[in-house]
Amino acid sequence: MGNTMTTTPQHVTEPGRDALANSARDHLWMHFTRHSTYYDGGHVPVIVKGEGSYIWDDHGNKYFDGLSGLFVVQAGHGRKELAAAGAKQAEELAFFPIWSYAHPRAIELAERLAGYAPGDLNRVFFTTGGGEAVETAWKLAKQFFKLTGKPTKHKVISRAIAYHGTPQGALSITGIPDAKIPFEPLVPGGVKVPNTNYYRAPDEYRGDEKAFGLWAANRIAEAIEFEGADSVAAVFVEPVQNSGGCFPPPPGYLERVREICDEYDVLMVADETITGFGRIGDMFAMNRYGVTPDIITCAKGMTSGYAALGAMIASDRLFEPFKHGQTSFLHGYTWGGHPVAAAVAMENLDLFEREGLNANVLANEGNFRRTLEKLNDLPIVGDVRGAGFFYGIELVKDKVTRETFTDDEAERLLRGFLSKALFENGLYCRADDRGDPVVQLAPALTCGQKEFDEMERILRSVLTEAWTIL
Repeated sequence: MGNTMTTTPQHVTEPGRDALANSARDHLWMHFTRHSTYYDGGHVPVIVKGEGSYIWDDHGNKYFDGLSGLFVVQAGHGRKELAAAGAKQAEELAFFPIWSYAHPRAIELAERLAGYAPGDLNRVFFTTGGGEAVETAWKLAKQFFKLTGKPTKHKVISRAIAYHGTPQGALSITGIPDAKIPFEPLVPGGVKVPNTNYYRAPDEYRGDEKAFGLWAANRIAEAIEFEGADSVAAVFVEPVQNSGGCFPPPPGYLERVREICDEYDVLMVADETITGFGRIGDMFAMNRYGVTPDIITCAKGMTSGYAALGAMIASDRLFEPFKHGQTSFLHGYTWGGHPVAAAVAMENLDLFEREGLNANVLANEGNFRRTLEKLNDLPIVGDVRGAGFFYGIELVKDKVTRETFTDDEAERLLRGFLSKALFENGLYCRADDRGDPVVQLAPALTCGQKEFDEMERILRSVLTEAWTIL
Protein backbone atom coordinates (compact mmCIF):
# COMPACT_ATOMS: atom_id res chain seq x y z
CA MET A 1 0.00 0.00 0.00
CA GLY A 2 1.56 3.29 -1.12
CA ASN A 3 1.17 6.76 0.32
CA THR A 4 -0.71 8.58 -2.44
CA MET A 5 -4.01 8.20 -4.20
CA THR A 6 -4.99 9.35 -7.65
CA THR A 7 -8.56 10.09 -8.70
CA THR A 8 -10.59 8.68 -11.55
CA PRO A 9 -10.53 10.96 -14.62
CA GLN A 10 -13.55 13.23 -15.00
CA HIS A 11 -16.38 11.80 -17.09
CA VAL A 12 -16.25 13.35 -20.56
CA THR A 13 -19.47 13.94 -22.47
CA GLU A 14 -20.28 15.28 -25.88
CA PRO A 15 -21.00 19.03 -26.18
CA GLY A 16 -24.69 19.91 -25.97
CA ARG A 17 -25.68 16.78 -24.10
CA ASP A 18 -25.49 18.26 -20.60
CA ALA A 19 -28.34 20.78 -20.57
CA LEU A 20 -30.06 19.12 -17.61
CA ALA A 21 -26.84 18.68 -15.67
CA ASN A 22 -25.89 22.30 -16.25
CA SER A 23 -29.33 23.47 -15.17
CA ALA A 24 -29.05 21.35 -12.02
CA ARG A 25 -25.68 22.90 -11.27
CA ASP A 26 -27.06 26.42 -11.67
CA HIS A 27 -30.49 26.11 -10.02
CA LEU A 28 -31.03 22.90 -8.05
CA TRP A 29 -29.85 22.97 -4.43
CA MET A 30 -29.09 19.28 -3.94
CA HIS A 31 -29.24 17.71 -0.49
CA PHE A 32 -26.09 16.80 1.46
CA THR A 33 -24.04 17.91 -1.54
CA ARG A 34 -20.69 19.64 -2.00
CA HIS A 35 -21.67 21.85 -4.90
CA SER A 36 -18.09 22.94 -5.50
CA THR A 37 -17.61 19.56 -7.16
CA TYR A 38 -19.81 20.65 -10.03
CA TYR A 39 -18.23 24.09 -10.39
CA ASP A 40 -14.77 22.52 -10.65
CA GLY A 41 -15.59 20.51 -13.76
CA GLY A 42 -17.61 17.69 -12.20
CA HIS A 43 -20.71 16.37 -13.92
CA VAL A 44 -24.06 16.27 -12.08
CA PRO A 45 -25.45 12.74 -12.51
CA VAL A 46 -29.00 13.00 -13.83
CA ILE A 47 -31.09 9.85 -13.32
CA VAL A 48 -34.03 9.66 -15.71
CA LYS A 49 -35.41 6.11 -15.53
CA GLY A 50 -35.74 3.11 -13.23
CA GLU A 51 -36.79 -0.45 -13.90
CA GLY A 52 -36.54 -3.27 -11.36
CA SER A 53 -33.12 -3.03 -9.71
CA TYR A 54 -31.63 -0.74 -12.34
CA ILE A 55 -31.51 2.97 -13.07
CA TRP A 56 -30.42 4.90 -16.18
CA ASP A 57 -28.88 8.35 -16.54
CA ASP A 58 -29.61 10.96 -19.21
CA HIS A 59 -26.77 9.58 -21.35
CA GLY A 60 -28.26 6.09 -21.46
CA ASN A 61 -25.81 4.53 -18.99
CA LYS A 62 -27.26 1.72 -16.87
CA TYR A 63 -26.47 1.19 -13.18
CA PHE A 64 -27.43 -1.39 -10.56
CA ASP A 65 -29.28 0.35 -7.74
CA GLY A 66 -27.56 -1.18 -4.73
CA LEU A 67 -29.16 1.22 -2.25
CA SER A 68 -32.84 1.08 -3.29
CA GLY A 69 -32.63 4.79 -4.02
CA LEU A 70 -31.99 5.64 -0.37
CA PHE A 71 -33.16 2.50 1.48
CA VAL A 72 -36.57 3.24 -0.03
CA VAL A 73 -37.53 1.44 -3.25
CA GLN A 74 -38.28 -1.93 -1.64
CA ALA A 75 -40.41 -3.26 -4.50
CA GLY A 76 -38.08 -2.02 -7.22
CA HIS A 77 -38.42 0.70 -9.83
CA GLY A 78 -41.10 0.97 -12.49
CA ARG A 79 -43.97 -0.72 -10.66
CA LYS A 80 -46.93 0.38 -12.73
CA GLU A 81 -49.47 -0.83 -10.18
CA LEU A 82 -48.13 1.66 -7.62
CA ALA A 83 -48.28 4.52 -10.09
CA ALA A 84 -51.81 3.50 -11.07
CA ALA A 85 -52.97 3.43 -7.43
CA GLY A 86 -51.80 7.01 -6.96
CA ALA A 87 -53.41 8.20 -10.19
CA LYS A 88 -56.73 6.54 -9.35
CA GLN A 89 -56.83 8.15 -5.91
CA ALA A 90 -55.91 11.57 -7.30
CA GLU A 91 -58.93 11.43 -9.58
CA GLU A 92 -61.24 10.57 -6.66
CA LEU A 93 -59.81 12.73 -3.84
CA ALA A 94 -56.45 14.37 -4.52
CA PHE A 95 -56.09 16.06 -1.15
CA PHE A 96 -57.77 16.58 2.18
CA PRO A 97 -56.10 17.12 5.55
CA ILE A 98 -56.56 14.90 8.58
CA TRP A 99 -56.90 17.89 10.91
CA SER A 100 -60.13 16.94 12.73
CA TYR A 101 -61.28 15.11 9.61
CA ALA A 102 -60.50 11.71 8.11
CA HIS A 103 -60.54 10.12 4.67
CA PRO A 104 -60.80 6.44 3.74
CA ARG A 105 -57.20 5.82 2.70
CA ALA A 106 -55.71 7.24 5.91
CA ILE A 107 -58.17 5.23 7.99
CA GLU A 108 -57.44 1.99 6.14
CA LEU A 109 -53.69 2.47 6.23
CA ALA A 110 -53.65 3.35 9.94
CA GLU A 111 -55.56 0.15 10.73
CA ARG A 112 -53.21 -1.89 8.57
CA LEU A 113 -50.05 -0.46 10.12
CA ALA A 114 -51.44 -1.10 13.60
CA GLY A 115 -52.00 -4.70 12.56
CA TYR A 116 -48.36 -5.09 11.52
CA ALA A 117 -46.94 -3.35 14.60
CA PRO A 118 -46.09 -5.34 17.74
CA GLY A 119 -48.02 -5.25 21.01
CA ASP A 120 -50.55 -2.48 21.54
CA LEU A 121 -49.02 0.00 19.09
CA ASN A 122 -52.41 0.88 17.64
CA ARG A 123 -52.32 4.66 17.19
CA VAL A 124 -50.90 5.99 13.91
CA PHE A 125 -49.89 9.62 13.41
CA PHE A 126 -48.97 10.33 9.78
CA THR A 127 -46.09 12.52 8.64
CA THR A 128 -44.34 12.92 5.29
CA GLY A 129 -40.99 11.40 6.27
CA GLY A 130 -38.82 9.80 8.94
CA GLY A 131 -37.33 12.98 10.39
CA GLU A 132 -40.83 14.37 10.94
CA ALA A 133 -41.85 11.09 12.57
CA VAL A 134 -38.90 11.32 14.98
CA GLU A 135 -39.78 14.94 15.74
CA THR A 136 -43.34 13.85 16.41
CA ALA A 137 -42.27 11.07 18.76
CA TRP A 138 -40.15 13.40 20.89
CA LYS A 139 -42.97 15.93 21.14
CA LEU A 140 -45.40 13.19 22.13
CA ALA A 141 -43.03 11.90 24.81
CA LYS A 142 -42.72 15.37 26.33
CA GLN A 143 -46.45 16.05 26.35
CA PHE A 144 -47.35 12.57 27.59
CA PHE A 145 -45.23 12.98 30.70
CA LYS A 146 -46.60 16.48 31.32
CA LEU A 147 -50.11 15.09 31.14
CA THR A 148 -49.31 12.22 33.49
CA GLY A 149 -47.71 14.21 36.28
CA LYS A 150 -44.02 14.03 35.34
CA PRO A 151 -43.44 17.39 33.64
CA THR A 152 -39.64 17.41 34.01
CA LYS A 153 -39.12 14.34 31.81
CA HIS A 154 -38.00 15.79 28.48
CA LYS A 155 -34.51 14.53 27.54
CA VAL A 156 -33.75 11.91 24.90
CA ILE A 157 -30.95 9.35 24.88
CA SER A 158 -29.63 8.13 21.54
CA ARG A 159 -26.47 6.51 20.23
CA ALA A 160 -23.17 7.75 18.86
CA ILE A 161 -23.12 8.32 15.09
CA ALA A 162 -26.84 7.46 14.83
CA TYR A 163 -28.82 9.44 12.26
CA HIS A 164 -32.41 10.33 13.15
CA GLY A 165 -33.19 13.21 10.79
CA THR A 166 -32.59 16.89 10.10
CA PRO A 167 -35.39 18.89 11.82
CA GLN A 168 -34.03 20.78 14.83
CA GLY A 169 -35.37 18.28 17.36
CA ALA A 170 -34.47 15.19 15.34
CA LEU A 171 -31.02 16.67 14.72
CA SER A 172 -30.50 16.97 18.47
CA ILE A 173 -31.21 13.24 18.70
CA THR A 174 -28.82 12.54 15.82
CA GLY A 175 -25.36 11.48 16.99
CA ILE A 176 -23.20 12.84 14.14
CA PRO A 177 -21.30 15.92 15.38
CA ASP A 178 -20.45 17.29 11.92
CA ALA A 179 -24.13 17.21 10.95
CA LYS A 180 -25.07 19.34 13.95
CA ILE A 181 -22.33 21.94 14.39
CA PRO A 182 -23.49 24.29 11.58
CA PHE A 183 -26.98 24.53 13.11
CA GLU A 184 -26.25 24.89 16.81
CA PRO A 185 -27.67 25.76 19.23
CA LEU A 186 -30.13 22.91 18.81
CA VAL A 187 -33.07 21.77 20.91
CA PRO A 188 -31.61 20.99 24.35
CA GLY A 189 -31.90 17.55 25.89
CA GLY A 190 -30.06 15.21 23.53
CA VAL A 191 -27.76 12.75 25.36
CA LYS A 192 -25.46 10.26 23.59
CA VAL A 193 -24.35 6.72 24.54
CA PRO A 194 -22.20 4.10 22.73
CA ASN A 195 -23.59 2.27 19.72
CA THR A 196 -23.45 -1.47 18.94
CA ASN A 197 -20.45 -1.57 16.58
CA TYR A 198 -19.07 -4.91 17.72
CA TYR A 199 -16.13 -4.63 15.32
CA ARG A 200 -14.96 -1.60 17.35
CA ALA A 201 -15.91 -3.02 20.76
CA PRO A 202 -13.59 -2.43 23.74
CA ASP A 203 -10.85 -5.08 23.87
CA GLU A 204 -12.31 -6.85 26.88
CA TYR A 205 -15.54 -7.65 24.98
CA ARG A 206 -14.07 -8.93 21.73
CA GLY A 207 -15.03 -12.55 21.39
CA ASP A 208 -18.21 -12.19 23.47
CA GLU A 209 -20.86 -10.34 21.49
CA LYS A 210 -23.57 -10.84 24.11
CA ALA A 211 -21.39 -9.35 26.87
CA PHE A 212 -20.62 -6.40 24.59
CA GLY A 213 -24.33 -5.86 23.93
CA LEU A 214 -25.12 -5.85 27.63
CA TRP A 215 -22.24 -3.41 28.23
CA ALA A 216 -23.60 -1.07 25.54
CA ALA A 217 -27.17 -1.31 26.84
CA ASN A 218 -26.06 -0.64 30.40
CA ARG A 219 -24.48 2.62 29.28
CA ILE A 220 -28.08 3.76 28.70
CA ALA A 221 -28.96 3.03 32.33
CA GLU A 222 -25.79 4.83 33.38
CA ALA A 223 -26.78 7.89 31.31
CA ILE A 224 -30.27 7.92 32.80
CA GLU A 225 -28.81 7.79 36.29
CA PHE A 226 -26.36 10.58 35.48
CA GLU A 227 -29.00 12.85 33.93
CA GLY A 228 -31.63 11.92 36.53
CA ALA A 229 -34.50 9.60 35.66
CA ASP A 230 -36.98 12.38 36.35
CA SER A 231 -35.51 14.32 33.40
CA VAL A 232 -35.35 11.56 30.74
CA ALA A 233 -38.37 10.96 28.53
CA ALA A 234 -37.21 8.52 25.86
CA VAL A 235 -34.49 6.34 24.38
CA PHE A 236 -34.28 6.28 20.57
CA VAL A 237 -32.66 3.27 18.85
CA GLU A 238 -32.65 1.95 15.31
CA PRO A 239 -33.02 -1.86 15.43
CA VAL A 240 -30.05 -1.96 13.03
CA GLN A 241 -28.16 1.34 13.17
CA ASN A 242 -27.58 2.92 9.78
CA SER A 243 -24.84 5.52 10.21
CA GLY A 244 -21.42 4.06 10.83
CA GLY A 245 -22.25 1.07 8.67
CA CYS A 246 -25.13 -1.23 9.64
CA PHE A 247 -24.69 -2.17 13.32
CA PRO A 248 -27.02 -5.08 14.22
CA PRO A 249 -28.18 -5.44 17.83
CA PRO A 250 -26.05 -7.96 19.75
CA PRO A 251 -27.93 -10.83 21.39
CA GLY A 252 -29.87 -9.56 24.39
CA TYR A 253 -29.23 -5.88 23.64
CA LEU A 254 -32.75 -4.77 22.71
CA GLU A 255 -34.25 -6.87 25.51
CA ARG A 256 -31.97 -5.14 28.02
CA VAL A 257 -32.86 -1.70 26.62
CA ARG A 258 -36.53 -2.57 27.10
CA GLU A 259 -35.85 -3.58 30.72
CA ILE A 260 -33.98 -0.34 31.40
CA CYS A 261 -36.76 1.78 29.92
CA ASP A 262 -39.34 -0.02 32.06
CA GLU A 263 -37.20 0.33 35.18
CA TYR A 264 -36.82 4.11 34.83
CA ASP A 265 -40.23 4.87 33.25
CA VAL A 266 -38.64 5.97 29.98
CA LEU A 267 -40.23 5.45 26.57
CA MET A 268 -38.47 3.12 24.14
CA VAL A 269 -38.68 4.46 20.59
CA ALA A 270 -37.66 2.23 17.67
CA ASP A 271 -36.68 4.35 14.69
CA GLU A 272 -37.57 2.03 11.81
CA THR A 273 -37.28 4.63 9.06
CA ILE A 274 -34.84 2.31 7.30
CA THR A 275 -35.44 -1.10 8.89
CA GLY A 276 -39.21 -1.08 8.45
CA PHE A 277 -41.14 -2.64 5.58
CA GLY A 278 -39.08 -5.66 4.73
CA ARG A 279 -35.51 -4.40 4.96
CA ILE A 280 -34.82 -6.93 7.78
CA GLY A 281 -37.42 -9.46 6.59
CA ASP A 282 -40.52 -8.29 8.49
CA MET A 283 -42.83 -5.31 8.22
CA PHE A 284 -41.09 -4.08 11.38
CA ALA A 285 -37.68 -5.28 12.51
CA MET A 286 -38.80 -5.15 16.14
CA ASN A 287 -41.18 -8.02 15.37
CA ARG A 288 -38.25 -10.10 14.21
CA TYR A 289 -36.18 -9.21 17.27
CA GLY A 290 -39.10 -9.98 19.57
CA VAL A 291 -39.12 -6.70 21.52
CA THR A 292 -42.09 -4.33 21.77
CA PRO A 293 -41.22 -0.61 21.97
CA ASP A 294 -43.58 2.16 23.05
CA ILE A 295 -43.30 3.97 19.72
CA ILE A 296 -42.18 3.10 16.19
CA THR A 297 -41.19 5.77 13.69
CA CYS A 298 -41.20 4.78 10.02
CA ALA A 299 -41.30 6.07 6.45
CA LYS A 300 -39.27 5.20 3.30
CA GLY A 301 -40.33 1.65 2.36
CA MET A 302 -43.97 2.20 3.35
CA THR A 303 -44.65 3.38 -0.21
CA SER A 304 -41.49 1.97 -1.84
CA GLY A 305 -40.74 5.61 -2.61
CA TYR A 306 -43.66 6.11 -4.99
CA ALA A 307 -45.05 8.83 -2.72
CA ALA A 308 -43.83 10.70 0.37
CA LEU A 309 -45.22 9.29 3.62
CA GLY A 310 -44.07 8.60 7.17
CA ALA A 311 -45.69 7.70 10.47
CA MET A 312 -45.32 7.53 14.21
CA ILE A 313 -47.05 4.47 15.66
CA ALA A 314 -47.71 4.76 19.40
CA SER A 315 -49.06 2.46 22.06
CA ASP A 316 -52.60 2.75 23.38
CA ARG A 317 -51.12 3.82 26.73
CA LEU A 318 -49.58 6.92 25.19
CA PHE A 319 -52.84 7.88 23.52
CA GLU A 320 -54.93 7.47 26.67
CA PRO A 321 -54.47 11.05 28.03
CA PHE A 322 -55.66 12.45 24.69
CA LYS A 323 -59.03 10.68 24.85
CA HIS A 324 -60.45 12.95 27.53
CA GLY A 325 -61.56 16.54 28.06
CA GLN A 326 -60.04 19.35 26.02
CA THR A 327 -56.60 17.77 25.62
CA SER A 328 -55.12 17.58 22.11
CA PHE A 329 -51.75 16.98 20.49
CA LEU A 330 -51.11 20.38 18.94
CA HIS A 331 -48.93 19.06 16.16
CA GLY A 332 -49.39 18.14 12.52
CA TYR A 333 -48.33 18.45 8.89
CA THR A 334 -50.32 19.63 5.88
CA TRP A 335 -49.25 16.62 3.85
CA GLY A 336 -49.39 14.00 6.61
CA GLY A 337 -51.63 11.09 5.59
CA HIS A 338 -52.03 12.50 2.07
CA PRO A 339 -54.76 10.50 0.25
CA VAL A 340 -52.58 9.75 -2.77
CA ALA A 341 -49.61 8.68 -0.64
CA ALA A 342 -51.83 6.52 1.57
CA ALA A 343 -53.39 4.85 -1.49
CA VAL A 344 -49.92 4.10 -2.85
CA ALA A 345 -48.89 2.68 0.52
CA MET A 346 -51.91 0.37 0.60
CA GLU A 347 -51.12 -0.94 -2.88
CA ASN A 348 -47.44 -1.31 -1.94
CA LEU A 349 -48.36 -3.39 1.11
CA ASP A 350 -50.68 -5.48 -1.06
CA LEU A 351 -47.73 -6.05 -3.37
CA PHE A 352 -45.55 -7.08 -0.40
CA GLU A 353 -48.03 -9.76 0.54
CA ARG A 354 -48.88 -10.82 -3.00
CA GLU A 355 -45.23 -11.30 -4.02
CA GLY A 356 -43.90 -12.42 -0.64
CA LEU A 357 -41.17 -9.78 -0.39
CA ASN A 358 -40.52 -10.36 3.31
CA ALA A 359 -40.25 -14.10 2.65
CA ASN A 360 -37.78 -13.40 -0.16
CA VAL A 361 -35.54 -11.47 2.21
CA LEU A 362 -35.66 -14.24 4.80
CA ALA A 363 -34.92 -16.88 2.17
CA ASN A 364 -32.01 -14.97 0.62
CA GLU A 365 -30.40 -13.01 3.45
CA GLY A 366 -27.91 -15.81 4.13
CA ASN A 367 -26.87 -15.88 0.48
CA PHE A 368 -26.48 -12.10 0.48
CA ARG A 369 -24.23 -12.25 3.53
CA ARG A 370 -22.14 -15.11 2.18
CA THR A 371 -21.69 -13.37 -1.17
CA LEU A 372 -20.49 -10.15 0.45
CA GLU A 373 -18.26 -12.08 2.85
CA LYS A 374 -16.27 -13.28 -0.16
CA LEU A 375 -14.79 -9.78 -0.12
CA ASN A 376 -13.09 -10.58 3.19
CA ASP A 377 -10.11 -11.85 1.21
CA LEU A 378 -9.33 -8.26 0.15
CA PRO A 379 -6.78 -6.45 2.34
CA ILE A 380 -8.93 -3.31 2.48
CA VAL A 381 -12.03 -5.09 3.84
CA GLY A 382 -12.11 -5.19 7.64
CA ASP A 383 -15.68 -6.20 8.41
CA VAL A 384 -18.89 -7.25 6.65
CA ARG A 385 -21.96 -6.76 8.85
CA GLY A 386 -25.67 -6.21 8.74
CA ALA A 387 -28.99 -8.05 8.62
CA GLY A 388 -31.66 -8.85 6.05
CA PHE A 389 -30.94 -6.87 2.88
CA PHE A 390 -29.03 -4.15 4.77
CA TYR A 391 -25.23 -4.47 4.90
CA GLY A 392 -22.12 -2.42 5.47
CA ILE A 393 -18.53 -3.18 4.49
CA GLU A 394 -15.99 -1.42 6.73
CA LEU A 395 -12.71 -0.48 5.06
CA VAL A 396 -9.41 -0.51 6.95
CA LYS A 397 -5.70 0.17 6.47
CA ASP A 398 -4.67 -2.92 8.44
CA LYS A 399 -6.86 -6.00 8.88
CA VAL A 400 -4.84 -7.34 11.81
CA THR A 401 -4.81 -4.19 13.95
CA ARG A 402 -8.12 -2.85 12.54
CA GLU A 403 -6.38 0.47 11.99
CA THR A 404 -8.71 2.88 10.22
CA PHE A 405 -7.88 5.71 7.84
CA THR A 406 -7.01 9.26 8.85
CA ASP A 407 -9.56 11.93 8.02
CA ASP A 408 -7.52 13.01 5.01
CA GLU A 409 -7.12 9.44 3.77
CA ALA A 410 -10.82 8.74 4.23
CA GLU A 411 -11.65 11.89 2.30
CA ARG A 412 -9.49 10.81 -0.63
CA LEU A 413 -10.66 7.21 -0.45
CA LEU A 414 -14.41 7.81 -0.24
CA ARG A 415 -15.03 11.10 -2.01
CA GLY A 416 -11.92 11.22 -4.14
CA PHE A 417 -12.17 7.70 -5.53
CA LEU A 418 -14.76 5.19 -4.36
CA SER A 419 -18.00 7.10 -4.90
CA LYS A 420 -17.06 7.93 -8.48
CA ALA A 421 -15.43 4.62 -9.29
CA LEU A 422 -18.33 2.49 -8.04
CA PHE A 423 -20.83 4.56 -10.01
CA GLU A 424 -18.71 4.57 -13.17
CA ASN A 425 -18.43 0.79 -12.90
CA GLY A 426 -22.20 0.46 -12.79
CA LEU A 427 -23.05 0.32 -9.06
CA TYR A 428 -24.99 2.97 -7.20
CA CYS A 429 -24.47 2.54 -3.46
CA ARG A 430 -23.17 4.62 -0.53
CA ALA A 431 -19.53 5.22 0.36
CA ASP A 432 -20.14 6.64 3.83
CA ASP A 433 -17.82 8.73 5.99
CA ARG A 434 -20.10 9.16 9.01
CA GLY A 435 -17.78 7.24 11.30
CA ASP A 436 -15.17 4.80 10.01
CA PRO A 437 -15.24 4.41 6.20
CA VAL A 438 -17.87 1.99 4.97
CA VAL A 439 -19.66 0.98 1.79
CA GLN A 440 -23.38 0.40 2.35
CA LEU A 441 -25.68 -1.84 0.36
CA ALA A 442 -29.46 -2.18 0.52
CA PRO A 443 -30.83 -3.64 -2.72
CA ALA A 444 -34.49 -4.00 -3.63
CA LEU A 445 -36.27 -6.77 -1.75
CA THR A 446 -36.94 -8.57 -5.03
CA CYS A 447 -33.25 -9.45 -5.51
CA GLY A 448 -31.59 -12.86 -5.46
CA GLN A 449 -28.23 -14.52 -6.14
CA LYS A 450 -27.80 -13.05 -9.63
CA GLU A 451 -27.97 -9.53 -8.24
CA PHE A 452 -25.77 -10.37 -5.26
CA ASP A 453 -23.09 -11.68 -7.61
CA GLU A 454 -23.24 -8.54 -9.73
CA MET A 455 -22.70 -6.33 -6.68
CA GLU A 456 -19.83 -8.48 -5.41
CA ARG A 457 -18.11 -8.45 -8.81
CA ILE A 458 -18.17 -4.66 -9.08
CA LEU A 459 -17.17 -4.17 -5.45
CA ARG A 460 -14.26 -6.58 -5.82
CA SER A 461 -12.92 -4.78 -8.86
CA VAL A 462 -13.21 -1.28 -7.41
CA LEU A 463 -11.97 -2.12 -3.90
CA THR A 464 -8.99 -3.97 -5.35
CA GLU A 465 -8.10 -0.87 -7.35
CA ALA A 466 -8.61 1.37 -4.32
CA TRP A 467 -6.03 -0.64 -2.35
CA THR A 468 -3.44 -0.45 -5.10
CA ILE A 469 -3.54 3.32 -5.32
CA LEU A 470 -3.67 4.13 -1.61
